Amino acid sequence: PMPVNHKKLHGSKWTAVTPREREKHFLVVKVEYDADDAQKPLRVTLEAVLSSRHFTLPWRELGDTAQWQPGWL
Repeated sequence: PMPVNHKKLHGSKWTAVTPREREKHFLVVKVEYDADDAQKPLRVTLEAVLSSRHFTLPWRELGDTAQWQPGWL
């Protein structure tokens, strides 16, 4: 897995390795943190650039290079 800096998550750009429904490029629009530890992210909400659809996933999944690449490729 690729290390992901949780402090730079919000507003970051990601490319899906395997696009679904032509959705390939995404922006992180929300980061949810642990209620007991404001430095510990739990989930991120991504917005598809093409459709503006939102979905949420555990933030560490962005480090899986088989699914995600940083930036827009």
